[in-house]
Amino acid sequence: MQKHKTLRYSAVAFAVAAALSGAPARADVTDADILNDAKTTGDVVSFGLGTQGQRYSPATQINTKTVKNLVPVWSMSFGGEKQRGQESQPVIHNGKMFVTASYSRLFAIDAKSGKKLWKYEHRLPDGIMPCCDVINRGAALYGNLVIFATLDAQLVALNQDTGKVVWKEKLDDYKAGYSATAAPIIAKGKLITGVSGGEFGVVGRIDARDPMTGKLLWTRPTVEGHMGYTFDKEGNKTENGISGTTNATWSGDLWQTGGAATWNGATYDPETNLIFAGTGNPAPWNSHLRPGDNLFSSSTVAIDADTGKIAWHYQNTPHDGWDFDGVNEFVSFDFKDPKTGKVVKAGGKADRNGFFFVNDRTNGKLLNVFPFVKKITWATGYDMATGRPLYTADGRPGDPNAGDGKKGNSVFSAPSFLGGKNQQQIAYSQQTGLFYVPANEWGMDIWNEPVSYKKGAAYLGAGFTIKALHDDYIGALRAVDPATGKIVWENKNYAPLWGGVLTTAGGLVFYGTPEGYLKGVDAKTGKELWSFQTGTGIVAPPVTWEQDGEQMIAVTTGWGGAVPLWGGDVAKRVNYLEQGGSVWVFKLHKS
Repeated sequence: MQKHKTLRYSAVAFAVAAALSGAPARADVTDADILNDAKTTGDVVSFGLGTQGQRYSPATQINTKTVKNLVPVWSMSFGGEKQRGQESQPVIHNGKMFVTASYSRLFAIDAKSGKKLWKYEHRLPDGIMPCCDVINRGAALYGNLVIFATLDAQLVALNQDTGKVVWKEKLDDYKAGYSATAAPIIAKGKLITGVSGGEFGVVGRIDARDPMTGKLLWTRPTVEGHMGYTFDKEGNKTENGISGTTNATWSGDLWQTGGAATWNGATYDPETNLIFAGTGNPAPWNSHLRPGDNLFSSSTVAIDADTGKIAWHYQNTPHDGWDFDGVNEFVSFDFKDPKTGKVVKAGGKADRNGFFFVNDRTNGKLLNVFPFVKKITWATGYDMATGRPLYTADGRPGDPNAGDGKKGNSVFSAPSFLGGKNQQQIAYSQQTGLFYVPANEWGMDIWNEPVSYKKGAAYLGAGFTIKALHDDYIGALRAVDPATGKIVWENKNYAPLWGGVLTTAGGLVFYGTPEGYLKGVDAKTGKELWSFQTGTGIVAPPVTWEQDGEQMIAVTTGWGGAVPLWGGDVAKRVNYLEQGGSVWVFKLHKS
């Protein structure tokens, strides 16, 4: 082949040159690839199968008639002694699968054969303080980079082909309780990340970075009273407005360690150019120490992707006293208002507090709200005019200072603080118009205690014991109608459901159970059509894509997460479940 002088190839020229040389063409992940992820079937380049988070695939090869023929193709173990919970969603591009694992590891795998191509193990320091297991939920793809967050609150970008570190940036100080577990997303060419650590008095926020360099573009705190900033190319920062109004809904100085961690990441809607972040509990849990609504905790916050400014917010649990958070994902969809018949740009959210919310995603207006669990004790519903909950009298844990100063009155509350739904992701079917929610039925005894902030120490001011509400089940996969609030069908499960959901145009819903089963059910009826025992609990969301003309299903397996650590009586009930750490891939058997 004739030699040429060095040229700066365009993507087309690179592909032509690679083809002529016999080398495989490298196709970088572009903004267009990410925007079209929900519509294309050849890869999965974003968390949520599209930044809107619907987890819906238009693929139909695996359907209600053929799913019975689904068989395993390969499985790859993460190996070693670093098992624990595996909550990662794989991303697949250019014949490679990228999947994160416990203890801040990342694997590149040949998507066709299951062969490990390379592995990156982040060196974690002593003294990290992850709240809820050493998990990681996945990576972002951009250009030729694969980017993920680590338990010591760093971001690492690796070359997709070699696994070599391209850049590394610090999110925050792990010694102050910061960590990171969520999968980043790409929104309009920006890398969007949150932070974990609400149980340690951190200050939640959403950051936007240049994905190719890791340099900050803007940062938006999600606790009222803190300043946002934008950054120029040299890293110089400019004030970008205070979040809310100082002391408007926080008395005193507790807002300075106010929590509202954005530990579950974000979604992005290109139609409105808004980033939607769920925010966690206010700190401390003892709500009597912080009178007021405590914005922007336990809320959905909509942030302009260009400016980093808050466009609107909706607080799901004002003055949260139960650790309900509001961090659950906000999933964009088109909602037909049953009252007016008009189609509204909306978002759906199954909140930890047990209620399902439908909000106008352009302005945050509450369109519908209904319970998706059977027992809720802290509120009887919501006032649609104000959007505020109707609190139950005496439903809040008591003030320690009203008694002996050591322990407030204990109350029984449902759901438990682990939530009607926690990190496990919902899915929305464009085919059925239903949301599929992995729900849990449990309650807790909870009481408040005195507490003061100390850097790096747990900042709760509460005690609790979680209890199952029923002998025969805790988890229930539920299909809910966002317009009527009706539970269309449910599949009960003995152990809590802690893994996400996938739905497809093949009329199917896939989800995993802690007992180790990956299941495929009819999206309209919930009838189980297929299952496979993976050998360890599933606490991660499945994905699907097409490879060499065949539709594939993949899921990460490995029991763990918050339930074994925080579950109280529930943890004892499921202590027979075994840990693990693998990726399983399936396709249809050819007869």
